[in-house]
Amino acid sequence: MTILPAEVIKKKRNKQILTKSEISEFVLGYTKGQIPDYQMSALLMSIYFNSLNKEEIFSLTDVMMKSGSVVDLSFINKFKVDKHSTGGVGDKTSLILGPIVAACGYPVPMISGRGLGHSGGTLDKLESIPGFNTQFSLDDFSKMVEKNLICFIGQTVEICPADKKIYALRDVTATVESIPLICASIMSKKLAEGIDGLVLDVKFGSGAFMKTLTNAESLARQLVEVAVVGGKKCRALLTNMNQPLGRFAGNSLEIQESLQILKNEIPTGAEYRFYQDTLDLSIALSAHMVQLAEPTWSFEVCKSKCMEVLSNGKAYEVFEKTCKLQNGNLSELPLPDKKFEVKSLSDGLISEFNTEKIGVAGILLKAGRAKSDDKINPVSGIEFHKKIGDKINKGETLFTLHSDTEKDFEVVNKYILDSVSFTEDMNKIQKFNLIEKII
Repeated sequence: MTILPAEVIKKKRNKQILTKSEISEFVLGYTKGQIPDYQMSALLMSIYFNSLNKEEIFSLTDVMMKSGSVVDLSFINKFKVDKHSTGGVGDKTSLILGPIVAACGYPVPMISGRGLGHSGGTLDKLESIPGFNTQFSLDDFSKMVEKNLICFIGQTVEICPADKKIYALRDVTATVESIPLICASIMSKKLAEGIDGLVLDVKFGSGAFMKTLTNAESLARQLVEVAVVGGKKCRALLTNMNQPLGRFAGNSLEIQESLQILKNEIPTGAEYRFYQDTLDLSIALSAHMVQLAEPTWSFEVCKSKCMEVLSNGKAYEVFEKTCKLQNGNLSELPLPDKKFEVKSLSDGLISEFNTEKIGVAGILLKAGRAKSDDKINPVSGIEFHKKIGDKINKGETLFTLHSDTEKDFEVVNKYILDSVSFTEDMNKIQKFNLIEKII
C-alpha cells in the first residue's frame, strides 16, 4: 500500500480532491482488511460533510464495481433491464414490477439489497418466504435469468465486495444520506449485473434519504450520468415518500400485499385506495422499463402491455415460478397472529406524516435492523389506515401493529403517535403527487 490512510482522511476532511489511485487503494485496502473500520468510518464521514466531485464519484463507482466480478449476460439476446429504488417505507414495487416486465418478455436480472436505516430491503421481504434462496453463484444467476427471465439475488462474494462491506458500515455510522456514497453504491452494483438499461425510483420526502425534491433531483441526475458513462440506458422517476407506500410495511405483510396485486385480489371499495399507490407506481416503473427496451413505443403502449400481463395473470405466474425455482414456499408464508391498534389522540385532518419515524417504528417492532447483525422478525410490521388529507376522530385507528409477540407494542404505540400531524385547515394539508418528475 502506497498511501497513508490518515493522510487520505485528512485530505478529504480539508475539502481537497482525492485522486483515483488514493480512492482505489483506500477502498481495496479496506475490502482486504488492511484498513480498519474506524478509518473507513472517518473517511465516510468526511465524504458525508465535504462530498465528492464527478470524477471522484466515477472513480469510487469504478473501483467498487471492479472489486469483484462483472456479470456477462451478453449471451442472452434480449434487452436486459432493472430497476432500483433509493428506499422508502412500504416500498414493495420490485416484487411486482419484476414479474410484470419479465412477463412482457424482457430479462430482469435483479441484484437486490437488504434494509438500510429506516428503509426496508427487497431481500428481507423475499426471505420471509420460507426457503426462498437469494444466494446464487453468478453462473447460476445467469442461467436463471436465461431460463426464467428474472432472478432475485443479493450481493454474492463475487459482486462488488467493496460496496457490500462499506454499505453495512454506512448503515451503522449515520453516513447513509450522502449523494456521492449513494450514487457509487447503487451504480457499482448495477453496472456489475449485466444490464442494458436501468430505471431509477429516486424518492424524496420525510421517509426518503433525500428529504427535499432538490436533493433528490441532484442525486437522480448524478445517477443517470454515471449510468450513461457506464454505457447504460437510464431514466429516473422522482417519487414522493412523504407518506408510506401501500397498505403495509413489514416483510411477510408486504409479500402478502404484493400477491394481492399480482393475483388481482385488491379489495374493492374504500380499501382500494390503500393499494392504489403501490399499483400505480409499479405499473409506471414497469412501463418505463419496457420503453427503454422499446424506444419507438409510446409510454401509453408500454403501460398497456404491463397492465395486460398483470390483469391476465401472467405476471403472477412469473412470480410463482420464480418462487419455486428459488426454493420459496408461498403456501407457507408466515403471517402475524398478534395485533395492536394505535388510536388517534386528536380530531382533525391528517396534514402530514413523518414517514421516517414510521420506518423507525418498524425497526422497534423488529421488522428492520437497528444494528447490522440484528435478526429481523419476518412477520412484524405496520398496517396503515389513513392517508394525507383524511379526516380522523379521536379514538379512531391510525395504524395497526402486527407481530407474533406483544412485547414491543406499547413502546411502538407511544413512538409512532408522534409521526402524525393534524390540522383543521384544508390549506395546511401537504400536497402530494406520487410521481413528481421524470428525468
